[in-house]
Amino acid sequence: MHIRTERLLLRRPRPGDLDAFFGITSSPLAMRYWSTLPHADLSVTRTWLDNMVGREATGGQHFAIELDGQVIGEVGAGRLPDFGFIIHPDFWGRGFATEASKAAVAHIFAVTDTPNLKADVDPRNAASLAVLARLGFVESGRAERTFLLGEEWCDSIYLTLPRPAA
Repeated sequence: MHIRTERLLLRRPRPGDLDAFFGITSSPLAMRYWSTLPHADLSVTRTWLDNMVGREATGGQHFAIELDGQVIGEVGAGRLPDFGFIIHPDFWGRGFATEASKAAVAHIFAVTDTPNLKADVDPRNAASLAVLARLGFVESGRAERTFLLGEEWCDSIYLTLPRPAA
């Protein structure tokens, strides 16, 4: 399964992506607003990647994001309807998250019957909130102290994107 956009290739993640994903998930900057702390070693990322690959068998819709043959991130809904993305910080600010997410969302609605997609975003993550707004996600709720990262409580903004009308 491959999806081509103007600049990117979205494809299913595979075990050989381990080093590239470790480069992302071990970055404190990339993981700042993620739901887990940065990965301390390859074994943590291996488990994360194995879970991502395994979810495809149960309807998961994860995609590795490639730019010129290099994995720069991940996008999708591994557990429908929960949608998310992560991009290596070296590639921030160039529209890759929006481009990849737009293609992934269209694919997910085309191949599943999910009535909507949902996202849970730390309110301090303005860049991700902007990407989701460009895709049409709307705020559906807020909550305080929804998860503990290390010793820091984080809040959540919940967003929803309904299935487009046929």
